[in-house]
Amino acid sequence: MNRLLVPLAGLFILFSSSVSAVHAETVSEEQPSWSIAIHGGAGTLNRDRITPEKDAEIRAALNKALEAGSKILKEGGNAMDAITETITLLENDPNFNAGKGAVFTWDKTNELDSSIMDGSDLSAGAVAGVMATKNPILLARAVKDNSPHVMLSGKGADQFSREQGLEQVKPDYYATPYRLKQIEDVLAEKVSIADVDYKFGNVGAVAMDSDGNMAAGTSTGGMTGKRWGRIGDSPVIGAGTYADNRSCAISATGAGEYFIRLGVAHEICTRIKMDARAIRDEVQKTVPTDKGGVPENYVDPNRLMLASKDVQKIADDVIAELGQLGGTGGIIFATPWGQAGYSFNTPGMYRGRATSDGAMSVSIYGDEE
Repeated sequence: MNRLLVPLAGLFILFSSSVSAVHAETVSEEQPSWSIAIHGGAGTLNRDRITPEKDAEIRAALNKALEAGSKILKEGGNAMDAITETITLLENDPNFNAGKGAVFTWDKTNELDSSIMDGSDLSAGAVAGVMATKNPILLARAVKDNSPHVMLSGKGADQFSREQGLEQVKPDYYATPYRLKQIEDVLAEKVSIADVDYKFGNVGAVAMDSDGNMAAGTSTGGMTGKRWGRIGDSPVIGAGTYADNRSCAISATGAGEYFIRLGVAHEICTRIKMDARAIRDEVQKTVPTDKGGVPENYVDPNRLMLASKDVQKIADDVIAELGQLGGTGGIIFATPWGQAGYSFNTPGMYRGRATSDGAMSVSIYGDEE
């Protein structure tokens, strides 16, 4: 059953919907003032696929990005700036399928997608099929901040990027020898796309800042050999990216078509919000009332704390449903209560998280924390 901590009338109350009574319990009132989680893709990330040198390289890149976002949050910066900086660094690193190092389409071009969302006002920006912007996450943010739209695509997105003065690059900027060999092997029918894309390549970050505002962003080069202008979940608000101060921030990585069908990012946030509301309503019933039935005080839903294990269960349940549809991948999450974590159904996921209580870690394989 769901449990949450409720600061009520100066006392923290531990409530469990599995019992009829509300029990007082002494807990620390100090909660993490900021948190951040990042990912660099999920997939068949087994130790026999990754050399020790590459393992160290990936961890260093994740640490660099995580430290940059954490520094902004630690210094009182906002969540939007933290995830933008974090994702920009990941886009600039050829180890990830976003920006530099993006995979090739069937026509041997690079078409990049990205999205970003501010949980404080539900504003969002997204781009798809971008072919000339160095950092698509900056373009997604420009769409959010400087246009009346949520999503732009193709030539229009590239035109808007130029008008915004964002750094433009030539098509060969994105290319790396590794990605070129991948598409050449696919086109020559030496390997299947499934064998090439053993890791779903995109990057993402989610954060809560010290003001309690949430943000989420995702960026990708898509699938190796994608055709006909295919667009996955990364630029789709509600599928690959979502943020809402009332529930959580989510960035996804995996088989995009399944994440779109299930609306994974929005689904997780909705379940968290509904659980918090349900418990709030139950706790409100325990508040004493006067003779006229008016409560002595009202439970503030913004001060409810859903337990970490219940947030994790919600994320795990949705990823399990994704698996039942046939989809694989994972998500990172941050909550308004300072929690940051992940859920995935693949052997591994490039990931990291940090909070203001001093916790900081990066991981690759499924058996790591």
